[in-house]
Amino acid sequence: MKFDLHTHHFRCGHADGTIRDYIEAGIAAGLTVIGISDHTPYFGSESEQAFPRIAMAKSELARYVEEVLALQKEYAGTIDVLLGIESDYFPEYAELYRRTLSAYPFDYIIGSVHNVGGVSIFNKSRWKNLDLQGKIASKAEYYRLITASARSSMFQILGHIDAMKGNYPQFSDIPATAEIDECLRVIGERSIAIEINTSGGTKLCGGWYPSDDILERALHYGVEVTFGSDAHAPSRVADQREAVAARLKEIGFTRWVYFKQTQQISVPIQ
Repeated sequence: MKFDLHTHHFRCGHADGTIRDYIEAGIAAGLTVIGISDHTPYFGSESEQAFPRIAMAKSELARYVEEVLALQKEYAGTIDVLLGIESDYFPEYAELYRRTLSAYPFDYIIGSVHNVGGVSIFNKSRWKNLDLQGKIASKAEYYRLITASARSSMFQILGHIDAMKGNYPQFSDIPATAEIDECLRVIGERSIAIEINTSGGTKLCGGWYPSDDILERALHYGVEVTFGSDAHAPSRVADQREAVAARLKEIGFTRWVYFKQTQQISVPIQ
């Protein structure tokens, strides 16, 4: 069973290709399951499309769902197309997001923290002029938000849980052991999966999210894992999947999961 649950397309404004392009790329990569998971609109903003190069317009959400469901039927028997979405987690708008997304038949929702203190986690400038204590505080807040997202029960998967290192590789060296362990403990208790996301190779940090250290601790806390390329171009579908599978087995994982109609399906890592 080969799957990739994290893919984007043109609607978000910073990815190339159509949904069909990603499905065809999944077939070419030998996948049996492909999840389509573009970015949710910014529901907390009054604007129709608050950030055109980050997320889809509000009016596009229904069209997105309709298109995925139509392609799901078209490709039935060839590849299992899952309806997913990647949702930001903003505590102040959590109920609005929950209510809005509950109107659609998503197979799964990926919850991702992309902003801390109102600043993108990928913004290189956020680290300027911060002393060590300031950096520790930022990292701790990042993991408190991820922990809160797990406690919200809104998501089946949590996305790229150390992606704050994306454009600041030194992030991994900032101490926050207690916050990370608490985060993983809560995730494990809630039976939520974390993704191994290979898009780190498109950022300054290289590699993938999360680090081996976090994955080893995730195993200790009984956290389920899944795979997502976070492809923003069809050529990246299933990127490094085999390498991820091999590394997970070295760490001690034997199974990983995907979600269909929000139900967790566990399969051997191959």
